[in-house]
Amino acid sequence: MGIIQDSLDKAAEHTTTRPIPKSGPAQMRFLVKTEKGSTKAVAELLGISQRTVERYVKAQIKRPRKDLAVRIEREVRKRWQPRVRERAKKRAATTDGIVIETRARFGFTAAPGSTDDGRIRLITQALPPAYAARLFDAQAAGAAEQELQNIAAEGLQEIYFKDRGRRADGLLVEFTDIDYVELDY
Repeated sequence: MGIIQDSLDKAAEHTTTRPIPKSGPAQMRFLVKTEKGSTKAVAELLGISQRTVERYVKAQIKRPRKDLAVRIEREVRKRWQPRVRERAKKRAATTDGIVIETRARFGFTAAPGSTDDGRIRLITQALPPAYAARLFDAQAAGAAEQELQNIAAEGLQEIYFKDRGRRADGLLVEFTDIDYVELDY
């Protein structure tokens, strides 16, 4: 996965209204429930035996080893409160928009006489719902990381650098050398 994709996933996790189950058996029961009661499907998902899954469900095993605990928690987080996440995405894509905070190198293609040297900038900017919708649609379609970066760069170009078309007409922004990106909606 890429940095924008990971940031979108992390932002989705922050939209949940309740914490994920804490114990190994509770997490395993949740995974079995999401797989329509199939312990075999959960075993294949986690790379363990079906019998091990059954023992977790019955609370015969209470604490998973560290590598398995990480895999279980990751799968639970992916599946936790899907309707709440979808509502938050819909709200961001229609009314609220998305906030992007990034530290990256921004280069420019602009009018002659202006500098086009890229430089590191720290930017926190609210993007309108149209860009949030484009990011979510691209993510759902399985877009490459570069496409997600291009959408974010276009949003920052229009809103931050061009001030919604009020200045810097013809400016094109390049979004490279990303140090970090955090998204929130």
